[in-house]
This record gives sequence, structure tokens and C-alpha cells, in this order.
Amino acid sequence: MLLKTQLIITALLLVVSILLFGLTDIDLMIQDHLYDFTHHLWLLDKHTEPYHTLLYSGIKKLLVGLGVTLLFIYILFRKHPRFSPYKKGMLIVLLSSALVPVIIVGLKKATNIPCPKHEIRYGGEYPRTSIWESYPPTLQKKKSTACWPAGHASGGFALMSLFFLFRRRRYKVLALLIALLIGWSMGIYKIVVGDHFFSHTLITMLIAWLLILIIAMIVEKFSSKQVADTKETKQ
Repeated sequence: MLLKTQLIITALLLVVSILLFGLTDIDLMIQDHLYDFTHHLWLLDKHTEPYHTLLYSGIKKLLVGLGVTLLFIYILFRKHPRFSPYKKGMLIVLLSSALVPVIIVGLKKATNIPCPKHEIRYGGEYPRTSIWESYPPTLQKKKSTACWPAGHASGGFALMSLFFLFRRRRYKVLALLIALLIGWSMGIYKIVVGDHFFSHTLITMLIAWLLILIIAMIVEKFSSKQVADTKETKQ
């Protein structure tokens, strides 16, 4: 499927998802099953081990380490002939690993949407709010909640860019499935501890893929221009 077609489809899915979860109570239906209204506790405490280390602090360090490793590989071997077929894909992965989390964290700060644990329904002080709605004046100056989209899972979903690193379709699909498994594992952990709604993670996945497609298109265009310029120089 052409990148432009994927981009259009992903953008449409993103808009539909935002509207669907903003206009329905699907998120609440899911979250209600994860919250004990009697004892005011979430299904899992966010500090419970080994989940906190495996799915929060540990996985974050692992992703940073992976990113640094890939950067060193790119710097050391970018001019090696055997690396040439993977150079473009590696650049897409590196740019995605850096830009996807940064952009999504920026969106979190701009939207200022509450986490489930911040909503009145679950013992917080914020009313249920859609992305296009404003807080009442009495709440507008309170501390930022910054929970939409899901920043933690964005690091895992950025790995979907590995799809563009491999040349064989089976490896592309496998890389995409592993990235989705990592992203959703990180996302589900944050859902069951009350830090995010299901829609926050789903929308993060769609935004991440949209950003990856844009990065892939830019890298593809830049690479094609370089090849064309090289041919003209040789002529």
C-alpha cells in the first residue's frame, strides 16, 4: 500500500476514534471494570513490583538503550556497502524513536486532558472532558493533568517504524507485531493503574503511526532527491 494511502486511512481512523470516544462512554465502561468503587482502588497499584519495573521504569531504560545502540550502529556503519540497503530504514527508526515521543508529550501538555484517576467519577476533582471542551473557570488554573494522548506508550509504539527497516515482508510484519505488543503492554499497564483510558492508548498508537508515515515519506523523498543529484553529477 502506498504511503500516501496509508497516511489518509490512518488520519481518518484517528479522527473517527477521537469523535467516537469523545461522544460515547466506551472509555468509562472499560475503566469501571478496573476500579473498585467501594475501596477506591485501581486493579493494580502503580508501584507494585515487578510490573512497575517491567512495564514502566525498566522498559523506558530499555527503549533509550535501544535508541542509543541504533544511533551508534548508524554512525559507525552508514558508509559500509552492506549497510546501504538498511540505511534509509534505520534513519526512519531513529527519527521516529526521537520525534514520536517528543511530539506526543507536547500534545499532552497542550491538551491538558485529565487521567481517569483525576476525574470526579474515580475520586478526582476534574469533570469528564472531551478534547474539544474547556474546563469550568474554577478549574482552569489548577495544576496541569496532561494525560491525552498516552506519553508512556508512545515510546513502544515508535518501534512500529521497524517495519521500514526490514526488506522481507515476513520480517516487516513480525517487527510491527512486536512493536504493537510492546506498545500495548506499556499502555495496558497505565490503563489498569488509572493513568489512562483505553482511548488514550489507541489514539497514541494512531498518532505514532501517522507520524512514522510522515517521517518515512520525508526520508523517501530526501533519499530519492539524493540519488537523482548523484546521477546528474556523474553524468
